[in-house]
Amino acid sequence: MKIAGKLSLVTGGTKGIGAATAIELARLGSDVIINGRQIDDEAKRTKEKIESTGRRCLVMAGDVSIPAQATQCVQGAVEQFGGVDVLVHAAGTNAVGGLLDISVESWYKTFDLHVHAVFHLCRAVVPEMKKRHEGAIILISSAAGLRGCLGALAYGVAKGALPQFARSLARELADDNIRVNCVSPGIIRTRFQDYLTPEQVRTNIEKRIPLRREGSPEHVAAVIAMLVVNDFITGENIVVDGGMTMRIA
Repeated sequence: MKIAGKLSLVTGGTKGIGAATAIELARLGSDVIINGRQIDDEAKRTKEKIESTGRRCLVMAGDVSIPAQATQCVQGAVEQFGGVDVLVHAAGTNAVGGLLDISVESWYKTFDLHVHAVFHLCRAVVPEMKKRHEGAIILISSAAGLRGCLGALAYGVAKGALPQFARSLARELADDNIRVNCVSPGIIRTRFQDYLTPEQVRTNIEKRIPLRREGSPEHVAAVIAMLVVNDFITGENIVVDGGMTMRIA
């Protein structure tokens, strides 16, 4: 896809991986709408970084785990910019607890944000992409969705659904030249990892990640951008984890 002059919608785009992705897409020539639950100082800083590339940026507040707000997010993009060429669903949050620990409410909320939001966002954006006979949809899974992960049952199961969502939807939309792919980050240094103790960080680097370092949001953003630009990749899941999930021991 020639991304220059296109419009990208990035949920969770005000911080972390979403923000890095929005900035990278802008750097490549796309106008960007970034979505977050609220327009805070961090969102404003991300907007400034995007606009410093010379591209337009709109910050759109909304909770995409709520179906009506997910749909409105896409509709707002269409109203403001005339359409959406790229959708990146980077909004997410952790969900701690095993089978007997996690609350029923947390279980459903996890799926609302990570899985059901994708359904509603895609239902809204795909008709717009079909009009252009072109589009790119990128979902953000996790290494936790590829392997068993203690203490995060809901998160792991919800994230594990996204590569299959990408494969199934990619097959469905191939005739419309709409590509759907997934990216599964490992341990990426964002606020998401702030709960880790120094000892846990050291264990991750010394014993879990073969490359012996944490990843950055920019590492993930570069892969997302590649999947947007390369128009001969669809239905794939790319792992960005320093080799963590490929190791035996």
